[in-house]
Amino acid sequence: MDRTADPRLFQRIGRQLAAADIEAEPSEVHGVLCGLLCAGRPDALDRWLDELFAGVVSGDLLVQECKDALRKLYRDTLADIDDPGLGFSLLIPDEHHSVRERTAAVRGWCDGFLYGLGIAGIARDRDLSAETREALNDFSEITRVDVDQVTDSEADQESLIELTEFLWVAAMLIREELAPV
Repeated sequence: MDRTADPRLFQRIGRQLAAADIEAEPSEVHGVLCGLLCAGRPDALDRWLDELFAGVVSGDLLVQECKDALRKLYRDTLADIDDPGLGFSLLIPDEHHSVRERTAAVRGWCDGFLYGLGIAGIARDRDLSAETREALNDFSEITRVDVDQVTDSEADQESLIELTEFLWVAAMLIREELAPV
């Protein structure tokens, strides 16, 4: 199953972040949100927006439009994460982009996810299950992937699909431990 979000959403969020002078990729921004949500922060939306818009003039219309789009992304992502049947999709480019670009986005999503857990107050030395510690170590390893070694081969394409599926499962495992429903 492909665990990537609607490609138009990725592009739209990217344009709105750029218009609001937020120097972050949509995948990384979504990863931060997912990290906060999986940590069970009740104030995830406010923490997320505060982190993204620190030092940005909030009266700007483009900033307000970006915040509105991100609030919708928050609501949709929260609903997707809370849906026990489907779960969420990673906000990364679609298959019309190179495997290298998509892998870089997955790397950014993982970096954002770990950052989100960090600003949620989840410390590495916290008493976590072996499975959750292993998943967090895997996320950390993914942030070090050398995308220059990635090609558009079928093998790398298949590996990327498997990786996005793994990330979904790992994120749900982390959420189950940190923020049980």
